Amino acid sequence: MFVADLLLLLRYSVATTSRVHPVCVLYLNKSFLCTFFFTEKKKTELCQELSLQARDLRFQHSTSLTARNNCIIIRMETLKAIVTLNNLLVFDFRGMGLERWLVLELAPQLASQTYSLPFEFRALEAILQHRVNTLQTRLNEVEPVILDTLESLVDPKILSADRSKLHVLLQNSKSLSELETDIQVFKDSLLKILDEDEMIEELCLTKWTDPRVFEESSLGIDHAEEMELLLENYYMQAQELGNTARELKGLIDDSESVIFINLDSHRNVMMRLNLQLTMGTFSLSLFGLIGVAFGMNLESTFEEDPKVFWLVTGFMFLGSGLIWRRLLSFLGRHLEPTLVIHFIFHTLLFIFNCQIANVFFLVDTPSLEKKSERWNKMIILSV
Repeated sequence: MFVADLLLLLRYSVATTSRVHPVCVLYLNKSFLCTFFFTEKKKTELCQELSLQARDLRFQHSTSLTARNNCIIIRMETLKAIVTLNNLLVFDFRGMGLERWLVLELAPQLASQTYSLPFEFRALEAILQHRVNTLQTRLNEVEPVILDTLESLVDPKILSADRSKLHVLLQNSKSLSELETDIQVFKDSLLKILDEDEMIEELCLTKWTDPRVFEESSLGIDHAEEMELLLENYYMQAQELGNTARELKGLIDDSESVIFINLDSHRNVMMRLNLQLTMGTFSLSLFGLIGVAFGMNLESTFEEDPKVFWLVTGFMFLGSGLIWRRLLSFLGRHLEPTLVIHFIFHTLLFIFNCQIANVFFLVDTPSLEKKSERWNKMIILSV
């Protein structure tokens, strides 16, 4: 029943902001009593109430965790809060997607009676856990998309990279870089406190105000050590998230190298095809001069012999093949079997058409260079 009333108040706060622009402050205390202020309360009034300076309420700074005058000031990406001895103040939470977390997770965790440590421990742990969960959620959204995209891009069977997938990878890589930066900032804010014992002492607000704390200290329960363990726990969680993000970033860099290697390999294949085609064109041009000689409008005694045509044609085929094969030996290595079959088939077809045309036609044919260009396009498309 109370949760339903609290949700109703949150909805009422959103409706109220359409008419005025108040400073929204949510108060949560130990007994789970919530009070909403929808008034134009100035910062000076808040400073007097909390005994803070005006600069302490400037939440536009980066992620930080500081202690001032028995208050813990928390600045995060979407969360602005101040922890006191008995209250947790959350500022400007509307429109940040925090309503559900405030009602269903934060408030019950603060009201839990199973936690023996003071109120500031419960409040600080709840906020740090929320921050870690937010970073983990962002990482879980980006990681599978990046892995699936990289798996499809590094496939060696792909001749060219899909631009749409490259665009998706670029966007997710930017998101991953932003996430890595946020994780590093969060880690630095915790590490700054862990390096200073005095700052850890200042975070224990009830250490010098509650008499029971002295009794617990005499029994061996040190709240400063508990606070240090609490911060170290979430620092380690953030470090694991940072390691995962760096591994993904390294995987992207490695995959980028693999993609370029695959593209260079296929580019080398096409260059080798072009070189072989050039060699074949040279051999055809060399022995095609015999067919050009027979195509001249001059009479000779060879036309009368029916065997000369087959002898000359066979000689041109044999000579062109031997020269082309000799030139291929300088390449040192050959193409894949499937590419070789395609290349030989189209090359023989082209040779046959050229030789027949040179023998039978009595007029000049198109230049072999133009034929070579058309053949080059055809062989590339067919392969």
